[in-house]
Amino acid sequence: MTRRIPTLSAFLLLSAATAFAQAKATVQNVPEIQYTSVPNFLKMPPGETLGEAIGVATNSKGHIFVYHRSATTRLWEFDKNGAFVKEIGKGYYGFEFAHSVRVDTQDNIWTVDEGTNTVTKFSPDGKFLMVIGHRPPAVDGVVATVFGPNSPSQKYIFCRPTDVGWDPQGNIFVSDGYCNNRVVKYDKDGRFLAESGSEKAGSEPGQYSLPHGLQVDARGHVWVADRNNNRYQKLDNDLKPLKQYTNLGTG
Repeated sequence: MTRRIPTLSAFLLLSAATAFAQAKATVQNVPEIQYTSVPNFLKMPPGETLGEAIGVATNSKGHIFVYHRSATTRLWEFDKNGAFVKEIGKGYYGFEFAHSVRVDTQDNIWTVDEGTNTVTKFSPDGKFLMVIGHRPPAVDGVVATVFGPNSPSQKYIFCRPTDVGWDPQGNIFVSDGYCNNRVVKYDKDGRFLAESGSEKAGSEPGQYSLPHGLQVDARGHVWVADRNNNRYQKLDNDLKPLKQYTNLGTG
């Protein structure tokens, strides 16, 4: 069977899955998934073009959310046929340098913005619901682009966060990030619960060097792409390390 997927989505999905696919093909002899790209699938608003598309997500209706950045960071929604629906959060103070967009099981839309150190939750129709993190004051200048040494990590302040996920109970997990080196757990209302790692990079279990992405499985286990350590770490729901995988390429 040949699958047809949008060109942009195909690129991002295949990029994210490359390390896993290569390992499975070698170890378990899993066949390659065939696909056909669909040129010009997304129909842009009149006079508009996409910037650098950093994140793509879909909701239960098949709508597509593209989080992209150029002169500004923007979040666009398209329907399942690629027709433009609307822009979400236009001019929002929490948009500066896009990194990830996710959609939860209730179809809420979440953005992770590396430039403002914020994770924002929007309702399915695009209304602002919650923000975790704090944008640095303009007087402090742009977010640091070098790795450490950093100020001690804090419960509600990120340093270039990268991704967000949820367990079946709705607890929120954030990978944080480029200048912190940790994973943080919050309850469904954004209250701090636990932290794994710190502002300091490390290579031991439960330490990280640029945690670049994460997902949470149906059992509540947290899987972290630990990029500079060239590994994936599996954590329990309280962020205690369970296992690490070092044969899957760069996280």
